[in-house]
Amino acid sequence: MYEVLRLIRPLQWFKNTFVLAPLFFSNNLLKWELLLPTLLAFAAFCLVSSSIYCFNDIYDVEADRQHPRKCKRPIASGKVSVTVGYVTMFLCLALALTLTVASSMLLGVSYWLTAIIAGYWLMNVAYCMRLKQYAIIDVFLISMGFVLRVLIGGLAASIFVSEWLVLMTFLLALFLAFAKRKDDYRIFEQTGVMPRKSISGYNAEFIDLSVTIVATITIVCYIMYTMSDSVIERMGTHYLYLTSIWVIAGLLRHLQNMLVYKRSGSPTKALVKDRFIQLCIAGWISSFAAIIYL
Repeated sequence: MYEVLRLIRPLQWFKNTFVLAPLFFSNNLLKWELLLPTLLAFAAFCLVSSSIYCFNDIYDVEADRQHPRKCKRPIASGKVSVTVGYVTMFLCLALALTLTVASSMLLGVSYWLTAIIAGYWLMNVAYCMRLKQYAIIDVFLISMGFVLRVLIGGLAASIFVSEWLVLMTFLLALFLAFAKRKDDYRIFEQTGVMPRKSISGYNAEFIDLSVTIVATITIVCYIMYTMSDSVIERMGTHYLYLTSIWVIAGLLRHLQNMLVYKRSGSPTKALVKDRFIQLCIAGWISSFAAIIYL
């Protein structure tokens, strides 16, 4: 049972908190009638993402066995059979679709939720089978997955998702995806083993430059968002620009870990292990919430 739990990767579910972003940024996080359908959409996304993790581990089992870290995954290590992997995959997918259909019927939520969940699953299956082999396309598809999380959160709560939120979500996800590619390229440099085919389209200089460019654009975009007239009018405050300090500090810390300390670019590991990044996230959430909710 423990190995099956590892297979569905619950630690990765924190990525699905992007589903809550429309509620948070629209000053509606405390409204239960909107929070309930959003939480159901969050649960559905957790299930469908777990289904994708199962498919990925099944499809890449041979390649994972050659990887210094991925060889320890449940299916690659032989602790979970391929059959159990398929059963878990289809069960998670069925539960995700059932949850969105039920939410649509019982809560009057848009049926587009089910369409987005299905589309996200199909996009990621295509990514696992072929598209992740192509440099740049791979990181763009990862980023689009986060945008879909935000869109489904908006649909669940019937909240308009602004162009600012879509753009910042895409840029932040792109930054983290490029940082993760740094890990893959470092493994290639150290072992000569290519952990994924798309690495042939990257080198250290390109990844470092891409991460720096995207981080810069993300910071500028966030500052412009906090100082936008429409945002100031909707939020009822012009102090949101103060939260930029946490965003800048967090991105710089991630760059420092990646470029100076040669640590993993995985956002999951950074969230779990890096106290500085934890402080930045907590500081940003608390300061943003205090400004718009108090």
